[in-house]
Amino acid sequence: MGFAGPAPERINGRLAMVGFVTAMAVEISKGQDIFTQISNGGFQWFLWTSILLSIASLIPFLKGIGPGAAEDKAMTPDAELWNGRFAMLGLVALAITEYIKGGSLV
Repeated sequence: MGFAGPAPERINGRLAMVGFVTAMAVEISKGQDIFTQISNGGFQWFLWTSILLSIASLIPFLKGIGPGAAEDKAMTPDAELWNGRFAMLGLVALAITEYIKGGSLV
């Protein structure tokens, strides 16, 4: 598997998708920027979510089930990779924008 296999990018993408949606939801509901969210206990949530999603993502790979085994037309492995890549870029853009702005985006 290693860093060149399919798992690292999928796991990072899944974590980024969950992180981006969560960061935006908390920002909209509480008005906290991403740095305040992390300092107010968000790091512990991130850590446990990362562990849980990583284990859940590795189980199919360890059983020999590759991406696309249960493929349908709407949710393809390529779509998941691209959504994950955009979520990673979105998290970085959100953090940089809030740092430059000095507060929450919304």
